[in-house]
Amino acid sequence: MIGRIIETEADVAEGAEWLAAYDPRFAMALEQCGPLPLRRREDGFRELLSAITSQQLSVASANSIWARMEAAGMCDPEPLLNASDEELRACGFSRQKIGYAKDLAAADLDYEGLRSLSSNEVVSQLVAIRGIGAWTAEIYVMFSLGRADIFAPGDLALQEAARVLFDLGERPKEKALREMAEDWSPWRSVAARLLWAYYRVEKEREGIR
Repeated sequence: MIGRIIETEADVAEGAEWLAAYDPRFAMALEQCGPLPLRRREDGFRELLSAITSQQLSVASANSIWARMEAAGMCDPEPLLNASDEELRACGFSRQKIGYAKDLAAADLDYEGLRSLSSNEVVSQLVAIRGIGAWTAEIYVMFSLGRADIFAPGDLALQEAARVLFDLGERPKEKALREMAEDWSPWRSVAARLLWAYYRVEKEREGIR
C-alpha cells in the first residue's frame, strides 16, 4: 500500500494541523517554526547519490562536495562509473563512498518501478545495495517519492529534536524513536519535517540537507 503522497505545501500544512491537534507539543513547535517546507525532490539516481554524499557529514560539507561533483559532471551513472578514484577523491569522496557510489551506479535500479511499490518494499530494495542504509532509503522514500507516512528514526537531528521537544531524559535511540513515531501515523513524514524545523530553531543549525 502506497498511501498518501505529499505533493504540495497544502499537503504538508494539512499534516502539520493534524499533528498540532494530536499533541500540544507539536502545536508549540509549529508556532515557533512557522510553515513547514515541502522538501519534495526529484526521484532517481541523482537523489540517491546525493543522499550517499550526505551520510555522516554536516549539511555544509555535503553541499560543498555535491557542488564539486556537479561541476565535474559526475552526478549521473555513466560518468561516475567512468571516473577514476582520484577524480572522485578530488571532489571530496572518501574511498568508502567511492565504492558506494559506483555500486549504486552499477545497480541499474528501476526508479520508475519504485514509485508503485510500498514504502517497505522500496526500503528493502534500496538497502540491498551496499552503502545504502535505512536512513538513506527512508529519506529517499520521504522526499523523492513523497510518502506521507514514513520516518527516519536513525537521524540524529530528529532524535535530538524529539529529546528537547518531548522533554526526554536522554536522546532516544533509533528503536525507541521508531516506536514513538508510530503514534504520528499517518503523517510521520510531516512530523519529521516539523522536528527538523524545530531542531533548526533550537540549535540554530540545519539538521537535514
